[in-house]
Amino acid sequence: MPDFDDAVLDAFLEQQEKLYPERIAQTREEAAAFLEESFAVVLGSAKEVWNYFDEEGLDVSDYDQKSITDAPEVFAVGDGRFLIVEG
Repeated sequence: MPDFDDAVLDAFLEQQEKLYPERIAQTREEAAAFLEESFAVVLGSAKEVWNYFDEEGLDVSDYDQKSITDAPEVFAVGDGRFLIVEG
């Protein structure tokens, strides 16, 4: 079970509406529970995000390694890491 730190939880709380039409979570505890249930992952760089999508068999042809972080399911944590939540 992943351990999402406060920075990751705050990033999800602040940006969740870019993926979902309405707020999924209001608190860090709700965010942590949701992210655990949805098998969210935290990756350390845009290159790791690219590799993750590629390994999962997702079509990355519309993105380059920099713009991949603009995908709706990618949340910038703010410290160089990225949270991926598959909608």
